[in-house]
Amino acid sequence: MKKMEIMQDEYGSKVVVIPDIIFANKQNIDWDEVELYLEQYVGENAVVADSGDTILLGKDFPDEFAGSKYTRKTKGARAKAKANAAQGVRELIEIATNKIFRENHKEKHSVDAGNGWYYYVTRFALPIYENEKRTEQYNVYTACLVVNCTLRGKMYLYDLVDIKKEASNPLKTIQ
Repeated sequence: MKKMEIMQDEYGSKVVVIPDIIFANKQNIDWDEVELYLEQYVGENAVVADSGDTILLGKDFPDEFAGSKYTRKTKGARAKAKANAAQGVRELIEIATNKIFRENHKEKHSVDAGNGWYYYVTRFALPIYENEKRTEQYNVYTACLVVNCTLRGKMYLYDLVDIKKEASNPLKTIQ
């Protein structure tokens, strides 16, 4: 497994550079395979550099990431982006910014999100391929990390949603 690189774009904003596309079929992502891939991270944590929050990767995370309503509705390039973002999940947490709190309003989350939800903005870049050959350019995406806060005050990564390709020029590899 390659180490993820965190770079800065020309505006000084951080981006997690995902080195490879490992989930390539954007027409039909195998979400069971993505879930299995994410299970390697269960029990780990990462610290949000911006806020100092420690976010845990709990046993429910792989299933929620791969099977959420958002994931089921996501198709095409956006689904491919979400699946491949799984490779840099810890780094996506580390560079997250713009923390927003929302109270929990759903009974089904009264325990796991008893102290509400936090939302963070994060960014990642995926390599661009032309005719099966990797180029030196990357498409950049913004996304929202959804984090639940338990009654005990622990924070768990729940999902990655609102994935949007940035309309700016692609990120180029910096020497």
